[in-house]
Amino acid sequence: MIFDYETLKMLWWLIIGVLLIGFAITDGMDMGVAMLLRLVGKTDSERRTVINTIGPHWDGNQVWFITAGGALFAAWPMVYAAAFSGFYFAMMLVLFALFFRPLGFDYRSKVDSKRWRNNWDWGLLAGSAIPALVFGVAFGNLFLGVPFNIDNLMRVSYQGSFFGLLNPFGLLAGLVSITMLIAHAGMWLQLRTADAVAERSGQYGRYSLIVFIILFAGAGFWVANLTGYQIVSMPDTQSHADPLAKVVTTAQGAWLSNYSERPWTMTFPILAFVMALSALLFSKLNKPALGLISTSLMLIGVIMTAGVSLFPFIMPSSNNPNISLTIWDAVSSHKTLNVMFVAVCIFVPLILTYTTWCYVKMWRRVTVEEIENNTHGSY
Repeated sequence: MIFDYETLKMLWWLIIGVLLIGFAITDGMDMGVAMLLRLVGKTDSERRTVINTIGPHWDGNQVWFITAGGALFAAWPMVYAAAFSGFYFAMMLVLFALFFRPLGFDYRSKVDSKRWRNNWDWGLLAGSAIPALVFGVAFGNLFLGVPFNIDNLMRVSYQGSFFGLLNPFGLLAGLVSITMLIAHAGMWLQLRTADAVAERSGQYGRYSLIVFIILFAGAGFWVANLTGYQIVSMPDTQSHADPLAKVVTTAQGAWLSNYSERPWTMTFPILAFVMALSALLFSKLNKPALGLISTSLMLIGVIMTAGVSLFPFIMPSSNNPNISLTIWDAVSSHKTLNVMFVAVCIFVPLILTYTTWCYVKMWRRVTVEEIENNTHGSY
């Protein structure tokens, strides 16, 4: 199966989008659960109930994160180099925060001490809230442009700082990320728990949905007034990747040009808003299964909205717009993309299959009574 170079470039943009969506729906939900842990669980038994709803799945769900990172490195090596150069401290912060998750899940209940378990609860919160915030901040900064340069030898140099990433729009994007994951987790917990825990989960999920709708709308208005990027001229998209060979212009509101040129792309922001409102309704009607489906579609809408708005840019440069990285010129060779595409066609369906199988086989409500009667067999 051999596609032409241009088609493969487009396919890999879609594939990485699918991997990010898979990560948000599965591992993002786990992060949201950890962020809700102290809010919906008032006693130790209730918190253990919350943790055990994701106990069988949280480690397997991280496959999406690892796969997305590997795909980014292999398909878009220039983006990988620029991102890890520019976001190095942020990436290290995420990495060290993520350490708390396996330790917290596995060691929290090893010692029957209120202080011990309380500290691990805070660790799980930090290990989930920090990555969710940082990922959102990173996406937000793509719309502002990242201060990097590329020389004639294709060496990337970053001229910003970590604190420069924490600008108002970046933080707004980070809050959008946190609220949408908490809302998604709230629907999950309302579905998988019972009684007071389920009631509180639905309540916090609805609160998060309302805040998400406000923040997402605000981010949309802000993007409409940002200085966006547009390609004026570039080599044939079938040619070899050269990020220095194009001409890019900037203009206010340019990030919305794809929606006027391709009206069907408006489907994605509309999907995000409609599904957020649907989840609100379904949660209130105590139909959390439909609420969970709605928040999953909401996440798809949000991620695709960001991708479509930036398209074809992946990592714009605020220092020199002409060297901004796009899906056409930041990619690996034709042969590399083709070989990896074959691998993706084999392994992604396998990941989807075993993930679905695990959720189906282990699908049940987790109750406080069950946890109290099975102290040594649960998290």
